[in-house]
Amino acid sequence: MKISFSRTQWISIAAVAFMLLLWKGLALYFDSDFILPHPEDTLVKTLSLFGESQFLFVVGATILRGVIGFAISLIFGVGLGIAAGLSNDFNAFLKPILVVLRSTPVIAIILLALIWLNANSVPIFIAILTMFPFICTNTIDGIRSVDKQLVEMAQVYRVGKLRIVREVYVPAIMPFIISGASSAMGIGWRAIIIGEVLSQPRYGIGTVMHSAQTFLNVDAVIAWTIIAVLLSYIFERIIRLTEKRIVVWRAKQ
Repeated sequence: MKISFSRTQWISIAAVAFMLLLWKGLALYFDSDFILPHPEDTLVKTLSLFGESQFLFVVGATILRGVIGFAISLIFGVGLGIAAGLSNDFNAFLKPILVVLRSTPVIAIILLALIWLNANSVPIFIAILTMFPFICTNTIDGIRSVDKQLVEMAQVYRVGKLRIVREVYVPAIMPFIISGASSAMGIGWRAIIIGEVLSQPRYGIGTVMHSAQTFLNVDAVIAWTIIAVLLSYIFERIIRLTEKRIVVWRAKQ
């Protein structure tokens, strides 16, 4: 079977190759595993992580925190976003809260969370506060983008409110929600791992990264970073596949 790549894919492959060559060049320049290990050594270390007895517990704990944080952010972000999009008064009330959440440095929130919560709850709390604003803001924008004349026409024909929401608003805001969810997931993963590094729960990618850094195991730090990037990419792909299914569903309506 012949495998072909598009121009864009070749450019992406070239970018990855460039980063690897740059990494290799810097590793040769420093010539120290305590500063920057070679790419091939790091790859071996990354593969060896999959065979460690605690690997599933570590990765599973981080994934669980991410899923819980994302689910809570999605529920409240979409719910409050719809309410704010439909009500100017509620939007005026919610807007300053969203601005504060987006503007507050993540590290400041983590430091406060370390005082208020236990080690396992800190990463989830951070995930919620970082992901919620993206989802909520995009949902509000989606509601505001709905054609008002279409809604007014539905009201003239006495279409029920529930049906208007289901058949007019929901299809219109889904691309906005997916876009917000994608951005939130990218930011959320980083926030969760930072939270784990500082709160030190028993299991978590951030916890083992901190431990590796303490003992100057640079290859382990980079290896776990690669694992975190792969997880982020996998969930990003899941969101994008969901988006494609929604586009197909909208086309059938």
